[in-house]
Amino acid sequence: MKEASELTTSPSPHFCAHPVDDTNLYDWHFTLAGPPAPSPYADGIYHGRIVLPATYPLRPPSFRFLTPSGRFEVNREICLSISGHHEETWQPAWGIRTALIALRSFMDGDAKGQLGGLDVSDEIRRDYARRSRGWCCDVCVGDGGGKSNEEVLNKWRETCRLKGVSLDDENDQNDENKDEKLNDDQPEVQSEVLPQVEPDSIPTSEQVSDNRQQLPVSPIESSTQTSALSPSQTPTPTPTPTSHPDLPMQRSYDPWLDRAIVGVLVALVIMILRRIANAE
Repeated sequence: MKEASELTTSPSPHFCAHPVDDTNLYDWHFTLAGPPAPSPYADGIYHGRIVLPATYPLRPPSFRFLTPSGRFEVNREICLSISGHHEETWQPAWGIRTALIALRSFMDGDAKGQLGGLDVSDEIRRDYARRSRGWCCDVCVGDGGGKSNEEVLNKWRETCRLKGVSLDDENDQNDENKDEKLNDDQPEVQSEVLPQVEPDSIPTSEQVSDNRQQLPVSPIESSTQTSALSPSQTPTPTPTPTSHPDLPMQRSYDPWLDRAIVGVLVALVIMILRRIANAE
């Protein structure tokens, strides 16, 4: 019942599923749109059955198609990694929604001797797809009873539209997910864009020398330039004051002194705590 409610509150325009009746919650029917073009099932709308085991979701469900598709045999359990034929690959965190999404994607695969699979030409599959839209299920009751697959899915898509979900929106989202996956698979290449420099903005050697003369000379450059001068060109050193009140005084750092101060403070704190304890 929780999964049936979740499929209704967060619907997908590509499929709908529900228990056949309220007395048996282990027997479900689904209506599924074929994979998008260029798949030969693109125009098809298929109906099928899901049988849940008593220990679901610990064990996987089984699936069978009731509408001829050219991909799976009619009314025969199909062998998939999400079906009861491969319990070792089933995850209890999955559900009917995940299984239907996987089932829709599996339709485009080749049978290759798969249990319940068929190998026919694409032309036959396209013919089945066209005829599947008018197929009716005799078992479904309620709103889906006596209606074709196309009518059932169109009515369901109208419900999706009222809830703000459209077919185009989901296709766009799928395309974005595919693009993100492709981008994740490709290595990220970052190219650094260098700024363009105009030819007129490049300074000449004369401008560089003039600008350098206008810049203040650092003490290191001054001492270097002074040592490079000849003895006759060496400027007379100017007397400097012995004290520099503006500069911070340098002192040696003694870690033992700091440790001693910390030890005295700790001892004082212990003595005060003892005095307070004795007074109490």
